[in-house]
Amino acid sequence: MTMRIVEDPGSMSGLSARWRKQGERIGLVPTMGALHAGHASLIRRSRAENDRTVVSVFVNPTQFGPKEDFSAYPRPFSADTLCCRREGADALFHPSPEAMYPAGSASFVEVTGLSETLCGAVRPGHFRGVATVVLKLLNIVGPHRAYFGEKDFQQLVVIKRMARDLDLPVRITGCPTLREPDGLAMSSRNAYLPPAERAMAPAIHAALAWGAALSRQPLTPRTLLGRIRERLRAIPGASVDYVALVDPETLQPADALRPGLRLLTAVRLGRARLIDNVITS
Repeated sequence: MTMRIVEDPGSMSGLSARWRKQGERIGLVPTMGALHAGHASLIRRSRAENDRTVVSVFVNPTQFGPKEDFSAYPRPFSADTLCCRREGADALFHPSPEAMYPAGSASFVEVTGLSETLCGAVRPGHFRGVATVVLKLLNIVGPHRAYFGEKDFQQLVVIKRMARDLDLPVRITGCPTLREPDGLAMSSRNAYLPPAERAMAPAIHAALAWGAALSRQPLTPRTLLGRIRERLRAIPGASVDYVALVDPETLQPADALRPGLRLLTAVRLGRARLIDNVITS
């Protein structure tokens, strides 16, 4: 099978339309490139559940703040292409910023309530950019299903709400976080970690896992979060953006401990801002 590389949005829509006309179901894996084993697992999930799989590789400028790493974000397109071919994708959609945001573009999507908390509180406008580009990708590709990793849990919740609120004819599917053998959540931004910081990074997941186990004890959410925060702050060089315990659908802070909540954190180590989450049980 030959994988097609498509740069023009109109050509991508035309290809998807032909597949749909043939009665084939389409899966979409939206990415910003720098693909790793976590992305590969999403491609495999899509292939297992659909007749055709499209992977988009697009570093979206509208979700980066003015002091964030847009220009430095890794773009190993040749390696990404090899990964998509190896995993059996049918098409790699790789548009330019100019194709996605033509001159005069002035429309954006906002999912209020879910976007202003957690990562949204420290990255204003981030989820407006995410929701906008994902809606554009869904409109261009026209998939039956779209696949997102649960590592970016707030992003997943925002996209699910957008799809529901706007009556989009697509199923948004969250897939489990893949981890390195030492527990670190796989992320394109792990490439920013020099060896010393990479060695400390698994302590982030360890602190969350410890907190999830501690949540079985008769504690208040405030006490639990305080103890997790202490462990995270003990990581040399770490700066904690937030630690939160939330309802998995509304992202509202939990008022009591119970199974099925999400413990989330964002921690800065040097140049890297690392996010992770676990489920309480």
